[in-house]
Amino acid sequence: MTMNRRFFLRSGGVALASVGLVGMTPSFLQRAVMAQTRERVAAGGAGRRKTLIAIFQRGAVDGLNMVVPHGERKYYEYRPSIAIAQPGKGTNGEAAADLDGFFGLHPVLAAGFKPIWDAKRLAIVHAAGSPANTRSHFDAQDYMEAGTPGIKSTPDGWLNRLLQTQTGKEASPFRAVSMTQNMPRTMQGRAPALAISNLSDFTIRAGQNSRAVQGGFEDIYEQAASDALSGTGKETFEAIDYLKRVNPSQYKPENGAQYPQGRFGQSLLQIAQLIKAGVGLEIAFTDSGGWDTHVNQGNSRGQLALRLAEFGAGITALYTDLGPQRMDDVVILTMSEFGRTARENGNRGTDHGHANAMFVIGGQTRGGKVYGDWPGLDAGNLYEGRDLALTTDFRDVFGEVTQKHLAGGANLSKIFPGYATSAAKFRGVLG
Repeated sequence: MTMNRRFFLRSGGVALASVGLVGMTPSFLQRAVMAQTRERVAAGGAGRRKTLIAIFQRGAVDGLNMVVPHGERKYYEYRPSIAIAQPGKGTNGEAAADLDGFFGLHPVLAAGFKPIWDAKRLAIVHAAGSPANTRSHFDAQDYMEAGTPGIKSTPDGWLNRLLQTQTGKEASPFRAVSMTQNMPRTMQGRAPALAISNLSDFTIRAGQNSRAVQGGFEDIYEQAASDALSGTGKETFEAIDYLKRVNPSQYKPENGAQYPQGRFGQSLLQIAQLIKAGVGLEIAFTDSGGWDTHVNQGNSRGQLALRLAEFGAGITALYTDLGPQRMDDVVILTMSEFGRTARENGNRGTDHGHANAMFVIGGQTRGGKVYGDWPGLDAGNLYEGRDLALTTDFRDVFGEVTQKHLAGGANLSKIFPGYATSAAKFRGVLG
């Protein structure tokens, strides 16, 4: 039998990265997507639906050069080689784009993000992150994705627990989608979710060995209810059929949006496609790597600038492609496991730090403002004498986005167990 099948099973959820079959479309798939089933799947996308797009900057982005505290004298003392010039200083394209007289954007973010800021659709939470003191990428990412800093035994991710608290609504197979090769920690759990590396591969292809292939997959589909694939597998196959009709290969961005080349830009383009297709997407996730800048980080140019250019271009394209009306129903939330040291190191880079900056874009964002209590960079205010101190727990940002945008009645104590988050701790980023 000629077939290529890749499944990822996570606590009962099925992530189908791709199914490649050599054969005609199996008859059991035709039965699985009879009119009643198609109506149910399509109903998941009917009407306006709120969507959260979570973007993880893996490797610990330097938040102090991404959102520059140009009004902070110590910033320039600590970073003689890699600091971003104050607004109005330096040659063209080297200075921070001023936001409020104290903070500014890295210059490569200015063209895309500054207009969104000026339109008050982009907000920043600075000095935010995890209270855990780990400097391990693996542990810090795990804590942030699980939503339980300092606890490694949490069985599921915070986004999956969010889905679990909203089980009463009619759900589409595309309710939760990660545009990644594997299911991320944050979406693992009891609630079904899909990990899709490329929408164009999420299909059934025809060829000469259809009979043998059909038997193999029909056996899977017809297994007893106790089988791990019996429930979510059925929805997955329905999702395949529905997505085929969306025709991913024919998608054209709108409003002049231009996504950057590469996996990150492609993942954001395909998230936009799923939103526009009305397939019932509520939570989307993707990530971007290469932020671990220990050596030759650069300032307005260099290693970090290249990563930020792709990051900013991708988000700007997504925002432009969806347009103002759709963005009313979409919030883009960015995060990174921790920040980087206030001082540059001997290799003109930065080492693993503590607090960082997060972007919140779209929805009912109260933009045009940097939120959070700025702790300052004087030596006595630094965390462990080296890092930007934490003043906003990431769970309060996640919790605010959850309650104000996606799930107003959500029980935050179930989403963030062991943490007393509440509206009193929200920063007011969303209206």
